[in-house]
Amino acid sequence: MAKKSKGNRIQVILECTEHKKSGQPGTSRYVTQKNRKNTPDRMELKKYNPVLKKVTLHKEIK
Repeated sequence: MAKKSKGNRIQVILECTEHKKSGQPGTSRYVTQKNRKNTPDRMELKKYNPVLKKVTLHKEIK
């Protein structure tokens, strides 16, 4: 049975944009939460990519 959601917090997945363009194997993904009411658009955060060994832009995927 699924857990009933409280409020507007949802779990989102952030994926590296530069890693996809580079063509290297693997992916850099982070899981976080966001408030649906405060940020209805897709999130973009700068996070560390361990494969590329630098901070890159990560965008929300569905």
